[in-house]
Amino acid sequence: MSDIHVVVLAAGKGTRMKSQLPKVLHHIGGITIIERVIRTAAALRPKTITVVIGHGADDVRKALANRSDLQFVTQEQQLGTGHALMQTRPVLDGQSGTVLLLSGDVPLLTVESLRALLGVHETTSASATVVTAVLPRPFGYGRIVRNNGRITKIVEEKDATPAQRAITEINSGVWAFELETLFGALDAIGTANKQGEYYLTDLVAIHRKHKREVSTWTVGRADEVRGINSRTELAEVSTMVRQQKNEELMAAGVTIIDPATTYVDADVVVGADTVIYPCVFLEGSTRIGSACEIHAGSRIVNSTIGDRVCVRNHTVVNDSIVESGVSLGPFAHIRPGSEVGEGAHVGNFVELKKTTMGKGAKANHLAYLGDAKIGEKTNVGAGTITCNYDGEKKHQTTIGAGVFVGSNSTLVAPVTLADGSYIAAGSAVTTDVPAGALGIARARQENKEGWVARRVQKKAEG
Repeated sequence: MSDIHVVVLAAGKGTRMKSQLPKVLHHIGGITIIERVIRTAAALRPKTITVVIGHGADDVRKALANRSDLQFVTQEQQLGTGHALMQTRPVLDGQSGTVLLLSGDVPLLTVESLRALLGVHETTSASATVVTAVLPRPFGYGRIVRNNGRITKIVEEKDATPAQRAITEINSGVWAFELETLFGALDAIGTANKQGEYYLTDLVAIHRKHKREVSTWTVGRADEVRGINSRTELAEVSTMVRQQKNEELMAAGVTIIDPATTYVDADVVVGADTVIYPCVFLEGSTRIGSACEIHAGSRIVNSTIGDRVCVRNHTVVNDSIVESGVSLGPFAHIRPGSEVGEGAHVGNFVELKKTTMGKGAKANHLAYLGDAKIGEKTNVGAGTITCNYDGEKKHQTTIGAGVFVGSNSTLVAPVTLADGSYIAAGSAVTTDVPAGALGIARARQENKEGWVARRVQKKAEG
């Protein structure tokens, strides 16, 4: 097969989205619409990928800055798809091979479909090959007009006659072009239409006029060429993508109890025999091990979860690492930069922030542990907090191995509790506690006999 040069059209504003954000930068399954298109195209190993930008050009460049395989051209005025493709002349003219033209707002096309398109284009020696689809309700799409089975032209909806509007075969906007004849044909496009634009679809008649072959390939699943032009369509396509991801996971041995309420992003990996309960969100680059339980209402973002981890209801984990055999929640909050060691327990209403818990450590109830390092098999009692912020700077709390921190303790950082030390309940610890010592930092209790009666008497007297 000849060299492939991918062009992605992403210059439009997307007026119907009612958004300041360029249409192609809205997200589906955790990645932008255009990133999904580019990932599919990149799987073909093309020689070049060119993105045509216009509205929100800086935002699109920034969103794709992590990709080194792209080149950009700018369409200053949006004068139609033909005009957009013309802008690639400086980077493609003089090259050879096939131009694969994709729309930045059509994210469901598969690699297999693109390979089939390129195969038809090559075997028919066509100058242009267009992907078509059959829709029962083709409103808004250009119609494919044929004569004796061969495509003769594409008529846009606004320019179509009533008879042409009755045609159900539509233009998807996805094409393959012979690069050698492309720009000469583009130069022949005019603007004699109701939109006053350079219609790419005019290339069918132009190539036919010069006795060049124009082919079509009809996609088997029309949903693959669905474009996203509104928030409604964005939601509909997102549902389709989410269902596809869930089906892939279930086929790989993951149990998803209610796929309709389970949201798993494209880059998430989940191990076999893990059970995902309803209303779970797995986002970003999250990795879930095998034989885990992720219970209802939990949200895990850009985090790594080991094997046999139980994440109980309504737990949030963000940018953190959780080792195997850990129990989290319910209602735990693991904030960025935290690491929970093997077999540790983080219980209900416990919050970690940039904190490391050692193997087998426990904080089972109602605690805030921020900027802390907690050793193996340490027990942190209910109501304990690390006072890590002095109003200007964050400070570290270091708790050794085998430490017992009594309930309702306040650990004022920077402070170190050495291995095997004990902290009496209700203590406000401001200095280091040596290994094996009992730290007590509270006033001695005093009981005043008869105090209540004297108070009542004093109040009655006046």
